[in-house]
Amino acid sequence: MTDETTEPPAVTAAIYAGCIIAFISFGFAATFGVFMRPMTEALDWPRTVFSLSMAVQAISWGATQPLAGMVADRFGSGKVLAAGALMASLGFALRGVVTDPVLFIWTGVIVGIGTGCSAFQIVIIALGKVVAPHKRSFILGLGTASASAGMFLAAPVSVYLISELGWNTAIFAIAISYLMILPMAIFVNRVSVATVKAGESQFAYAVKSAFQDRAYVLLFVGFFVCGFHVAFIQNHLPAYIGDAGLAASLGARSLALIGLFNIAGSFLSGWSGQRFSKKRVLSGIYLTRAIVIGLFVLAPLSPGSVYIFSAAMGILWLSTVPLTTSLIAQTQGVTYLSTLGGLIFLSHQSGAFIGAWLGGWIYDTYGSYEPMWWAAVALGLFATLIHLPIRETPGPLAKATR
Repeated sequence: MTDETTEPPAVTAAIYAGCIIAFISFGFAATFGVFMRPMTEALDWPRTVFSLSMAVQAISWGATQPLAGMVADRFGSGKVLAAGALMASLGFALRGVVTDPVLFIWTGVIVGIGTGCSAFQIVIIALGKVVAPHKRSFILGLGTASASAGMFLAAPVSVYLISELGWNTAIFAIAISYLMILPMAIFVNRVSVATVKAGESQFAYAVKSAFQDRAYVLLFVGFFVCGFHVAFIQNHLPAYIGDAGLAASLGARSLALIGLFNIAGSFLSGWSGQRFSKKRVLSGIYLTRAIVIGLFVLAPLSPGSVYIFSAAMGILWLSTVPLTTSLIAQTQGVTYLSTLGGLIFLSHQSGAFIGAWLGGWIYDTYGSYEPMWWAAVALGLFATLIHLPIRETPGPLAKATR
C-alpha cells in the first residue's frame, strides 16, 4: 500500500480504469427494471417471472461476491473482473433470445455470477487496498459515484433503445457493453494486490473471527436492509409509476435521477467518512431513507413527487457502500477485505432477493405495492438503530493481521 501524497501513475491509471468498470458494470444491471413492462406485456408473463429472475440474479450476485473476493485476495482482482465481464455479457445475450419463462428466470444465475465478479465492489475494494488509509473513504466514494453515473445514463439509454430497436436488440446492446470492461481490467490488474500469500489457507479463520466481532455482524445485518431498498425500488419503481397512468419515460427518468443525485451522494458519503463517525452517518442515511419513503407513499403520486423522491433517494442510494466498506477495513483490516466485503455484500443481495421477488409477488397477489413500501420504512428504522452500537476501532482480526 502506498502512503505517498501523490499516487504513482499506475495507481492513478487503475483508479480511472476502475471508475470506468464501475460505470459499465453497475448501470445496466441496476436499471434493468425498465424492461419489466415491455417484456412482460410482449411475452404475456406475470410480473413474478421477471421479478424472480431479478431476485435470482441478486442472490447469485451475492453468493458469488465472497468467492470472487477470496480469489481476488489470493490472486488479485484483474482476472476476476475479466471473467465476470465475459459471463455477464453471455447472460444478458441469452436474455435477449429466451422466451420461456423458466429459462428466463435461470438466466439470472448467469448474469448474477457475471456481475458478482465484475461488480464495482470488486473494483473499489481493489483500489482501497493500494491507496493510503486516509484516502480510502474518498476513493471508495469515487468508485461508487462512477457506478451511480452509469445508472444515470443507463436508464434513459435503455428506454431509448427499447423504443427505437425493440427490447431484444436493446438487451444485446447491454451484453456488448460488458465486453468494454476487458481492456480496463488490465490497468486494475497491474496494481491489484494479492494480500493472502501462496500456501496461506486462513479464510475460515478470518470469517470466523469476523463473525465473532459484533461490529462486523451489525454491518452484515444492516447491509441486508440496503439491498432490500435498492432492489425493490430499482426493479419496481418504473412499473409503480406506469401503473398510476404516468408516462413510461418518467419511470426511466426516475432511475436516471437516482443515479445522478447519487453521484453527489457517494462523494458526500466518502467525504463524510473521512471527517465524522461513519456509524452515525450510516444511521442517519437509513433514518432519512425511512422518512423519504414514508412521505413518498403518503403524498399524491405525480411527476413532481416522483422527481423529489428520486432526487432524495439518489443522495442516499449507494452512499452506504463507501461507509460500510470503510468500516470493514477499519474494524477487520485489509488483508481479507475482498472476502469479508464479499460476505457483507451477500447479505445485501439476500435483501435484494427479497425486495425484488417479494415486490412482484405482492403486486400479483394484491394488485398493489403499498405493503412493500411500508416494509421498506420499517426496515429503514431498524437499520438506523443497529448501526449505532458498532465499534469503530480495530478488532481482533485487524490486530492479528497487521
